[in-house]
Amino acid sequence: MISYNQESTSPELKSGPAIDIVYYTDPLCCWSWGMEPQLIRLEKEWPGAINWRYCMGGLLPAWNHYVDNHNSVQRPAQMGPMWMHASEEMDVPIANRIWVDDPPASSYPACIAVKCAELQSAEAGKLYLHFVRKAVMMYGLNIARQEILLQVAQCVAGINKEFSLTQFEEDMTNDRGMEAFRTDLQEVKYRGINRFPTMLIKQDTSTGILITGFRPVEELLRILKEKFPQ
Repeated sequence: MISYNQESTSPELKSGPAIDIVYYTDPLCCWSWGMEPQLIRLEKEWPGAINWRYCMGGLLPAWNHYVDNHNSVQRPAQMGPMWMHASEEMDVPIANRIWVDDPPASSYPACIAVKCAELQSAEAGKLYLHFVRKAVMMYGLNIARQEILLQVAQCVAGINKEFSLTQFEEDMTNDRGMEAFRTDLQEVKYRGINRFPTMLIKQDTSTGILITGFRPVEELLRILKEKFPQ
């Protein structure tokens, strides 16, 4: 059993402007893994509350339906060098050997698992997304495998005492998790999002802004303070 740890943070009372962020991502997105520390800092340094919603992008349906012309990736072995490049660009360790040793066949099972956790609570979904991404990016585990997805769920249950493993397993086998994931896929298609991570950021009734790709927290704060001044 792999041990997962997460820093516990106590909520801060903030008086600045609250914003809503829809985070379009995927458990197999290496750039999203590098964004995690930036988003943790964003939550700490933004003067107001941030309300998050996570939308799974379905990055890799299956290898016979996947072509990334921008990065010249059509088969698993070509994904490793791209992850190496991302690791160097973001200065974040990434277990790129997985694409040689045990390449995931799809990101759909992990996306569905995130939505199954989220059906129980937003907090459970957020925890599951973090841990399933950590499983593949740090430990090089194949998150297309059901036994790995269940192991991640056990880690979530160890932190969130209200999280039900039984309910999670039921939702992985019935249509509830899949339906929630289909809704996410429809939203991604409707908004024309084809790169992850992407953030749709709004405040009240504003039209909002889209921020695409990896961004350091300093740049995110600059953009947000210009768009949503106090």
